[in-house]
Amino acid sequence: MGRSIEVVVLGGGYAGVMAANRLRQGDKVKVTVVNPRQVFVPRLRLHQLVGGTHDAVVDYREVLAEGVELVVDSATHIDAVGRTVSLAEGGSIGYDYLIYAVGSLSAGPQVPGIAEFAYPVATLEAAQRLRSVLLDTPVTATVTVVGGGPVGTETAAELAEQGRSVRLVCGGVLAPNLHPSARRTARKYLTKLGVEVIEGPDTSVTAVRAGSVELGDGRALASQVTIWTAGFGVPDLADRSGLRTDAAGRLLTDETLTSIDSDRIIAAGDASAPSDLPFRMSAYIAGCLGAHAADTVLARIADEPPAPIDLAFQAMCFSFGRGTGIFQLLHKDDTAKRVYFPGFMGRKLKEYSCAASVKHLATEAHKPGSHHWPKDGGHRPALLRARNENVTTPSA
Repeated sequence: MGRSIEVVVLGGGYAGVMAANRLRQGDKVKVTVVNPRQVFVPRLRLHQLVGGTHDAVVDYREVLAEGVELVVDSATHIDAVGRTVSLAEGGSIGYDYLIYAVGSLSAGPQVPGIAEFAYPVATLEAAQRLRSVLLDTPVTATVTVVGGGPVGTETAAELAEQGRSVRLVCGGVLAPNLHPSARRTARKYLTKLGVEVIEGPDTSVTAVRAGSVELGDGRALASQVTIWTAGFGVPDLADRSGLRTDAAGRLLTDETLTSIDSDRIIAAGDASAPSDLPFRMSAYIAGCLGAHAADTVLARIADEPPAPIDLAFQAMCFSFGRGTGIFQLLHKDDTAKRVYFPGFMGRKLKEYSCAASVKHLATEAHKPGSHHWPKDGGHRPALLRARNENVTTPSA
C-alpha cells in the first residue's frame, strides 16, 4: 500500500477550513490544519464582539471534518524546496502539498499614531481588546471609527445603537461598493442611529493622537477611542519565506491558485493574488477560493490538469445594528445592481449570510465536495486579457 499524501493547510479561517474539509474526498490524503488559535473565528461577527452582541467564536468540532488534524501553532517559515513548515513553538511539519490560507490583518502603521493610539478589529484578539477598552470607557465618550467599508460601517452602527457617541470617518465615500441609492439608505440608517458621517475629499486620517485624529483637510477632531478599520494587510510569511508576492504581500499564483514559485503550494483567501489580480476580501469569496484550492490539489494528486478559478459575485451585505440592514445584489463582475433589500429584510438576509458562511463549512465537513458556487464564465478572463494587452502594447 502506498503512503498517504500529506497536505498541510496554513490558516483555519473560511478558506482554510473549506479547503481542509474538501480535501477529505481524496483517498489516502492526510490533512493537517495549522492555526494560531483553537477556535474558529467567524470574522463577519467581529463587529458584534466589539458591541457585545456575539462572542465571534465557533468550536472547530462544528466546522472541521473528522479526521483533519488541528495543530494550534503559527508557521514562521516555509521551505519550498524541502517541503517543510517551521513552527513558532518549535519543530517543523513536512508536506507533499501546502495550502496557503493565512488570511488578512489590519493595514500596517502607515499613518503616524496608529500603532500607539488606535484599535484594530481585524482579529479575535484585537476585537476582544477593543471590547475591554470600551467597557472601561464612558458611554458619553466620543468614539471615532476610521474606514467607511463594511467593517467600519457596521462597527460604528453597532456601537451607536448602544447609545455611544460615534463618528465615522470614511476617507472618501461611505460604503463605496454599494449602489448610490443603497448608499443614501445607509447614510439614513447611520444618521438615525446618531452616527456623524464624515466623507468626501480630504477626509482621510493623516495622524492619530492621544485623544484626537487629524484629517487631510486640516481638522483635528476629539476622539477618546479611535477604531481603525481602513486599509488591508496580510501576514508576511510568504515574503519572509522567499516566495513571490504582490505589492500587498499576497502570494502570487496562476489562475489555478498555484504559486508561481512552486507547484506544491496553492493559495486561497485574502492572502492569495491569482495572476496579480486578487479578489475582494470576503468570507464568501474565501470559502470559494478554499474549495477551488482543494480541487487544484486533488487534481495534481490525480495527475490531472487543474482548472482555472471561475467565480461570480452575487451580493454583499451590511448590518446597521441588530434591527436594520442592506443586502446589495451584485452583477457577476462585482459591481452593484440597482436592486437591494433594505430595513428588516436586509437585516434578515445579512444574518442568514453570516450563518450560512459557517453552515457551508459544516456541510462540506460532512459531505466533502458538496460546496458549489456560481460561475462567471467571461468577466475575469476579459479583465486578464485587457490587462495583458495594456502591458504589452507600447505607449504612443
